[in-house]
Amino acid sequence: MREIEICDVTLKELDVLKKLPHTFRQRIEIAKLLDRLGVTVVEATGIEDLKPDSLRIKSIASSLKNSILAVPVSLSEESVETTYAAMKEAKHPRLQVVAGLSPARMEYVYHQKQPKMLETVKAVVSKARELTEDVEFVAEDATRAERTFLYEAIKTAIDSGAGIITIYDRAGNMLPDEFFEFIETLKKEVPELSKVRLGIACDNTLHLASSCALKAMEAGADILKAAAYALNTISLSSITDILKEKGEGIGLHTKVETTSLKRVIEQIKWIAEGSGAGAAFNEANEDDSENAKMELSANEDMASVMKAVERLGYDLSEEDKVLVFKAFTEIAKNKKVITSRELDAIVASAALQVPPTYTLVSYVINSGNLIKASSHMTLEKNGTVLDSICLGDGPIDASFKAIEAIAGRHFELYDFEIQSIAEGHEAMGETIVKLMSDGKIYSGRGISTDVIGSGIRAYINALNKIVYEEEGGAVE
Repeated sequence: MREIEICDVTLKELDVLKKLPHTFRQRIEIAKLLDRLGVTVVEATGIEDLKPDSLRIKSIASSLKNSILAVPVSLSEESVETTYAAMKEAKHPRLQVVAGLSPARMEYVYHQKQPKMLETVKAVVSKARELTEDVEFVAEDATRAERTFLYEAIKTAIDSGAGIITIYDRAGNMLPDEFFEFIETLKKEVPELSKVRLGIACDNTLHLASSCALKAMEAGADILKAAAYALNTISLSSITDILKEKGEGIGLHTKVETTSLKRVIEQIKWIAEGSGAGAAFNEANEDDSENAKMELSANEDMASVMKAVERLGYDLSEEDKVLVFKAFTEIAKNKKVITSRELDAIVASAALQVPPTYTLVSYVINSGNLIKASSHMTLEKNGTVLDSICLGDGPIDASFKAIEAIAGRHFELYDFEIQSIAEGHEAMGETIVKLMSDGKIYSGRGISTDVIGSGIRAYINALNKIVYEEEGGAVE
């Protein structure tokens, strides 16, 4: 039986199509769901804005336990270096060199003629191969390229070190038999393809993407780009159904967990359509061993602790590193093991302590099962009292929106955690809020016997750190 490698493009395509206006954290949730599902590859978008995109890729890389992380590069050697730096900690990193080879794309997107494009492909693929053995060349718009040039570009990529060649029918207007013939002819004209693995991707313009994929597999392709979420490409659900029912007869199979496929697809849909990523994240982490991986012993040195801090997404100054390590050693005196959650709390309490720009004056919450939650928030800024009333999906959401209304800006909520410090119904609760701004994560900590109050204080604490740093204040 020949194994078909499934590369899920849900994250990448949703970002490209601007259909995922959700948080940084939700993207990671989708990646974890796909990883648990058993897809061979999870594809992500490349780097456009250096800081936030690098952090996004690093976080996705650390969240994948089994799947390969594939990230595309721009057609420059600098892009290869920048992208690999962001993803090199992935268990299985794959660099994708994507080149549109149709005359229109070369002229209007890359502003290159055929000879120059061949030189570029050679240079970029060679650079990628210097950094990793897993290099994929994606011939985008391949079915609209001039055939002789397409063949030459593929040969160039293989000779330069690409181990995977992917043919992309971006137009999506081929019939299944036409696509079969296209792949067959390609293999005859480019015998070098026998040395590498062949992948395919096709848009679903004629609603025949899954049928074209089946014919491509028949022609020898063993890598498919599909999407768990309904997009204009090969449907993961459709192709796995086909292989489940007919795979044994045609000698093909995948490692995708078909028993949990429907549930995971529904969870991803739930996240993508904004219905409630939190529940999906909780389920995705039922057997998550990430905390176990992040456990630190009491004898860890500063380098080990700082590496764990970086994995949590923090970019600390040298002064903050000293403060965090000092706090870590104090706590470690009475504990054998420090978990990632506890390390989070240490960073929140020890790093980036700043004078408050905003202070909490009061808040009034109205909530119930028959009304939409509202929060009347009153803050003080430089002696001026400011207030706002906002509605939200629950008292916490309404309160955060009210704070943002006062601050006059929106922040991406990277993470939100509540934990009890002690036992009993009057126990103090600690809330950790992480906000993302300009590619950096700022952590705030709030303590109160009131869960809503601790969340509000944590959010304001994180907000103050952002404002203070943006105004050029020195970290205390």
